[in-house]
Amino acid sequence: MSDLESEYRLEYFETNDFVRRECTSCGAHFWTRDHDRELCGEPPCEDYSFIDDPGFDEPYTMEEMREAFLSFFEEHGHERIDPYPVAANRWRDDVLLTQASIYDFQPLVTSGETPPPANPLCISQPCIRMQDIDNVGKTGRHTMAFEMMAHHAFNAREEVGDEYAYSGEVYWKDETVELCDTLFESMGADISEITYIEDPWVGGGNAGPAIEVIYKGAELATLVFMSMEQDDDGEYELKDGNRYSPMDTYIVDTGYGLERWTWMSQGTPTVYEAVYPEMIDFLKENAGIDLTADEEELVHRAAKLAGHMDIDEAEDMLTARGEIAERLDVDRDELEALVTPLEDIYAIADHCRALAYMFGDGIVPSNVGTGYLARMVLRRTKRLVDGVGVDAPLDELVDMQARRLGYENRDGIRDIVRTEEAKYRETLERGSRRVSQLAEEYAERGDSIPVSELLELYDSHGIQPDMVREIAADAGASVEIPDDFYGQVAARHDTDTAARKAQEERHDERLADLPATERLYYEDQERTEFEAVVLDVFEREDGYDVVLDQTMFYPEGGGQPADHGVIIADDVTAEVTDVQLHDDVILHRTDEDPGKGEFVRGQLDAERRRSLMRHHTATHLVGFAAREVLGDHVRQAGAQKGVDSSRFDVTHYERITREEVKEIERVANELVMDNIAVKQEWPDRHEAEEKHGFDLYQGGIPPGEKIRLIQVAEDVQACGGTHVRRTGDIGAVKILTTEPVQDGVERIVFAAGDAAVRATQRTEDALYEAAETLDVSPQEVPDTAARFFREWKERGKTVDRLKSELAEVRAKAGADEIEVEGTAVVVQRLDADSDELRATANALVTEGKVAVLGSTAGGSAQFVVGVPDDVPINAGEVVSELAAKVGGGGGGPPDFAQGGGPDTDALDEALEEAPDVLREVLKA
Repeated sequence: MSDLESEYRLEYFETNDFVRRECTSCGAHFWTRDHDRELCGEPPCEDYSFIDDPGFDEPYTMEEMREAFLSFFEEHGHERIDPYPVAANRWRDDVLLTQASIYDFQPLVTSGETPPPANPLCISQPCIRMQDIDNVGKTGRHTMAFEMMAHHAFNAREEVGDEYAYSGEVYWKDETVELCDTLFESMGADISEITYIEDPWVGGGNAGPAIEVIYKGAELATLVFMSMEQDDDGEYELKDGNRYSPMDTYIVDTGYGLERWTWMSQGTPTVYEAVYPEMIDFLKENAGIDLTADEEELVHRAAKLAGHMDIDEAEDMLTARGEIAERLDVDRDELEALVTPLEDIYAIADHCRALAYMFGDGIVPSNVGTGYLARMVLRRTKRLVDGVGVDAPLDELVDMQARRLGYENRDGIRDIVRTEEAKYRETLERGSRRVSQLAEEYAERGDSIPVSELLELYDSHGIQPDMVREIAADAGASVEIPDDFYGQVAARHDTDTAARKAQEERHDERLADLPATERLYYEDQERTEFEAVVLDVFEREDGYDVVLDQTMFYPEGGGQPADHGVIIADDVTAEVTDVQLHDDVILHRTDEDPGKGEFVRGQLDAERRRSLMRHHTATHLVGFAAREVLGDHVRQAGAQKGVDSSRFDVTHYERITREEVKEIERVANELVMDNIAVKQEWPDRHEAEEKHGFDLYQGGIPPGEKIRLIQVAEDVQACGGTHVRRTGDIGAVKILTTEPVQDGVERIVFAAGDAAVRATQRTEDALYEAAETLDVSPQEVPDTAARFFREWKERGKTVDRLKSELAEVRAKAGADEIEVEGTAVVVQRLDADSDELRATANALVTEGKVAVLGSTAGGSAQFVVGVPDDVPINAGEVVSELAAKVGGGGGGPPDFAQGGGPDTDALDEALEEAPDVLREVLKA
């Protein structure tokens, strides 16, 4: 077994007088030009040494540093490409957020299935890494939102030939380390202080040697050499306990932190002053943080040791803070009080940048996926803002970052933040009651509220853990909040688990040997008849799966149902009831066996195909119209086409109004009336992405080097469905309903073509039927219905008033009044509804009498008991006893209760026993 040591013995290290050392503090192996060095250079083994002593010749802003990096690699043969969105699920279905530049090229490029957009390439990719959220502000170096500057080279071993989309070696480990060294030299770094720490990388079934590049106490780059895949019989056993062996492709995957490089060039106390200087100043002033000269000096000294506050390395945060305070010779509590508000300010600036990225790239807050992560960050930011005393609106703070990042949809971003804040306030009001109840339960037991409850309170109600601690303290309960609480929350949601679940269906092995089915429906989508040869027939429990060499039948996919029709052989007409695609083979589910090897004729259900085509094209129009009306943040969250109607789910942060529905409908039908050609093309994937962006993938991410695009006016989408030739062929689009599917997702249900006419007629039929019932014209129905409703409400009020008056009359009549232990009691059977029973009981109680009323109205025995405030009788106990006598139950508070049971025949006897029940309750 090898530990990869040989993988790090680079020729570049040998020829440039590097030596391999083992850190005397942490035991890590590293390479250095300094033959006397004993420590690896990374905190906590060493402190930051560049604060107030920058490591580069000149200070850089973020923009200047980004350009310096990209220009350097362009000069060294790399092609610069534009960054991708932070929502990685826009082009892949296994993750949610972009956490590294290599995410841009997974899984299609790294697997060799498609070529990269350039090779080699360089990029500065915005990323959001939720697992770092608890370190933000504390270590001085961690940012949840960051840009990963990177250069990549995609290599494939020569012996694999043309099996992959790229071949040969561009460059590998020696060239990568040399480029890194050269970049440092170009910035004026003292390269004798750089250490290259060996740290093998594993992730997602791949692995490889990796090098962390440390300079003056800061990790500025990571050089990953992705070259292995998981293999039970592999040569290498790595830190995750799995074995790995070399793979055919091998990829240079580097990451240079833009923020840290900028920080290194300026030598500010933390990275935050280097990358958000204006915002940090604004937040400090707004929160009233004004340090004395001595306090500033202490903060500077503490900043150099902040690397010890890494939550992944320290025992716990209080201990780490205490160790720093001891080294500074100050009281821990004094240091905590001084730096905690600053750490919160730093986190607010960072989190606002993350929110600007998320909302700027079209993520909408919700309870699932990227929407949940955005909501979590926003709520934590709001709590920090309130806690540190910043009184600026949160939407203004997020807008400061959105403006700096150059987003054009800033009004929409601010609107999302304001709407989400309002939802959060409502959630807190509801959730705080649950926290109080929970705190009382644990206080009674004498236990602390466990972390599992904190996580559930946050997930279900958005209640921050420090708020739980405050409420729990009032109830006498304790709470232990883990230092990595928000990291644990994010871990629950940072993978798209739904996308990982796939239904697996077992098929005959001979299916894999069949050739790909030729798809005629892409050649002529209007055609409904064709001829073919039956390649194979699979007998199933509910029929047959027929494989043809070519077909016009569209298989279910992309939210479009399968075509139906018949397959006709000489002696058999087989009905096609379903069509499915498995790999490249199309299976037609039939009720008869047309015969293997037979020459057959296929005939589609033309009306069904035509309706599905209309609805599918209409889906594109409705999606385009929704973005036009509601905003650029709108994206498809699901769709299902149908024959009579279709549904289209969109991301949106509030309910769609009636006026917005009408406007969406108007925009969609304008496109129908314009009779625009529906264009189909098959461009190269990278060319399509470069031209149209990742909004191409509204309905899913297709594989392959070339993708099918459907263009209708300005709307362009990757789509595999069938469509009409021109928008006029749709006929009309009618939105039927809108409704919330989940928080942050709205469903639009609509009909197209003949289905739209039928839907409109159904609505008109209902209107005319209502008009006939009301004996008015259809146009008068709304006013008439409103008038009837007002009259009905007034009539109800009159009935209630008369019931109250009748109850008062009955109370004064004093029917069946008796005395129980000196208290006036009325026991009476009154066969009336529950409202009248309650009114009569209230009237009797007002007279100072105990009311025990019974009724059999409605087919069951009912009791109502009312007790004046000064009478020591528990109404709930009385009702419980009486209801038991009629085979039921009931109860309520001491002053008023009701209940009953099914035995109406026993009601009178129960009322006769009521005085005895009252006496027993009094004695109790």
